[in-house]
Amino acid sequence: MVQRKGWQLPNIRLLSTAAAPEPVMAPSREGPAVVDCALYSGGIRQPGERSVKELFEAARDTADAFVWIGLHEPTEAEMAEVAEVFDLHPLAVEDALSDEQGPKLERYEDTAFLVVRAASYVEHTELTETSEVVETGSVRMFVGEKFVVTVRHGSIGGLTAVRADLEAHQDLLAQGPWAVVHAICDRIVDVYLKIAAAFQRDLDFVETQVLRREAGSTIGQIYQLKRELVEFRGAVLPLQQPLTMILDGRTVKMSKEIRRYFRDVNDHNNRVVDRIAGYDDLLNSLLQARLAQVTVDQNNDMRKIASWAAMAALQTAFAGIYGMNFKYMPELEWRYGYPGLLIVMLITTALLYRSLRRAGWL
Repeated sequence: MVQRKGWQLPNIRLLSTAAAPEPVMAPSREGPAVVDCALYSGGIRQPGERSVKELFEAARDTADAFVWIGLHEPTEAEMAEVAEVFDLHPLAVEDALSDEQGPKLERYEDTAFLVVRAASYVEHTELTETSEVVETGSVRMFVGEKFVVTVRHGSIGGLTAVRADLEAHQDLLAQGPWAVVHAICDRIVDVYLKIAAAFQRDLDFVETQVLRREAGSTIGQIYQLKRELVEFRGAVLPLQQPLTMILDGRTVKMSKEIRRYFRDVNDHNNRVVDRIAGYDDLLNSLLQARLAQVTVDQNNDMRKIASWAAMAALQTAFAGIYGMNFKYMPELEWRYGYPGLLIVMLITTALLYRSLRRAGWL
């Protein structure tokens, strides 16, 4: 048994009378990795003070019981102790500790390993070129016949509220470990829907700004929103495959009732996927529209520059001709030749300006 100072998992005493509040933790965790652990029998949290190993042994001796232990950013040593108690596969344990894991579902003999990416919307008063719109985390779940081990990475995706809701619905919790998995996935996908709605508001704002000629959104703002959408899509889109595997009835075994609940989760996730695809198309269109506006503005500027250059070139032509110092030139000896030439230059410039103005170049 691997031991750490002040913590040894099989000997931890966790009160099972009520769920302990889950602290909001930063990515660099402080304190024990075990957030909460309890034995459930018939959908009811069992009272008593026992170690995790004792709880698991009690679950195996009871027909309708299982253990749910929640971890937050465990170390290798802490995860090794959990793996020893629940006999988790080393490859799955390695994936549970990995920083980068996309949504997936794998089977290791009698244990399923599911990875889901949690997400949250970052409120902002103004959308800038560096605004963070979506923050993501990860929830990894080991699911066996008599246990559920949840491993959370990141500061989002807390499961305290999920546990409390499940304990308030004993009939659902009595369905077993996969009822816990459904509740977690359902909560995460519901948050996806809220993020999608918030994204719609940001897109509406950007669209309005792009169509405003005097103060449109910058390309940097549009590109930043597109990057945040890519991060959000990386959480939502890959979840389709694990949910499909759950629903096919061959990869994992669960009751028909729980599978119906997962079908609802899958429907909601597909809705978010469709909305993300629409958002991506809209952002591409807005980006192209803004680039077209920039091109048009540049062309307008070039036409104005060319117009002023033409008027300057006309004056330069007059000055160039009379600066050749030829002896015989029209009106060279005329008393009013100089002011006359200035008047001709002014009139021709006014006529050229009027012509360019009517043509829309100025």
